[in-house]
Amino acid sequence: MRNWLWIAIAALVGMPAIVLRLSGIELDPLFAAVVFGIAIVGGAFLLTWAAEAAQKEISQALVLAFLALVAVLPEYAVDLYFAWMAAIDPEYAGYAAANMTGANRLLIGIGWPLVAFLFWMRRKQRAVTVGKGQAVELSFLVLATIYSFIIPIKGTISLVDSAILISLFGLYIWTSSRGEKVEPELIGPSSAIAALPRRWSRLVTASLFIFPAAIILASAEPFAEGLIQTGQSAGIDEFILVQWVAPLASEAPEILIAAIFTLRGNATAALGMLISAKVNQWTLLIGTLPIAYCISLGDIGSLPLDMRQVEEVLLTGAQSAFAIVLLSRMRLSLRGASVLFVLFIIQLALPMTEVRWGFAGLYIVLALALLLTDGERRRGLWAMMRTTFSTFRK
Repeated sequence: MRNWLWIAIAALVGMPAIVLRLSGIELDPLFAAVVFGIAIVGGAFLLTWAAEAAQKEISQALVLAFLALVAVLPEYAVDLYFAWMAAIDPEYAGYAAANMTGANRLLIGIGWPLVAFLFWMRRKQRAVTVGKGQAVELSFLVLATIYSFIIPIKGTISLVDSAILISLFGLYIWTSSRGEKVEPELIGPSSAIAALPRRWSRLVTASLFIFPAAIILASAEPFAEGLIQTGQSAGIDEFILVQWVAPLASEAPEILIAAIFTLRGNATAALGMLISAKVNQWTLLIGTLPIAYCISLGDIGSLPLDMRQVEEVLLTGAQSAFAIVLLSRMRLSLRGASVLFVLFIIQLALPMTEVRWGFAGLYIVLALALLLTDGERRRGLWAMMRTTFSTFRK
């Protein structure tokens, strides 16, 4: 009964977004950001539960593709709105980059360390093992991260980038679908949905895709504009609000569910979920931004990045490179998680140009130092790539 109560609460907090958009009522920007932000959180929870329950119904390949898309839908809704508006007002290009880089850095800087900390608190073990299945995710994350360093050099995100990153995502899904099939472990509301008679389970699952998707799409514009206008009226850098508040709303359910998995003794699955989310955002999310921009523009073009966005993308890529090296032994140690968290918090508290360049350089230096001094890490990275290539040959 408690599981169904959570589903009802998540649905209820999203209802005001639908009502307000249909009625055309305008809210104060701060109030709009809060109301529609909460609605996005509620919708994200519903989508996550429905996607987990759907694993019992559809094929493994389709599950992987579907879950990958569903997991980042809240992030898409907000970020694609910014990319769309960038064709009308170039200032919005910066917001699109801010939201994308914030979401990616939040996953690694908060999500991954949280799993390691909770695992240590519960089991008193100082490292979380990465599942063998995550070798594929990590190898594609390596490729996406290497490619990400090209974007700051160009200063734009173009349709060429879209083609390459979306192709990487497609290969990731195809390769993952050919790997070992694992019976999903369902907890909380998703387990309650899957336990229903098959016909009712399908009906509820379908409803929990359609309804929250409508909530999220209805909330994206007023939430994004509410954040921008709140920052402008309060004298707060709206770039900072877009970069950290918006991703918090969309990433909260995924990080919370990972925490629940960890506390229930399955930290490996929790970390795997967050690694997969990082791959999705670092390929498909970035790749779709120029497409939305060009459709809105009505012409072929590239999403422009000013110097601040160049710095943010470079810093995000550098953080990703360091995180991959930390996982190259197929485990995340408590020490490594602590370093990820501390470095993230410091650069978050000091949003200056010199700090961004400095931390980008620091992440890269640390990654290279670990690789040069630790042969096991070098062998681990090569083993990841071999695992993926061997899957291609099956």
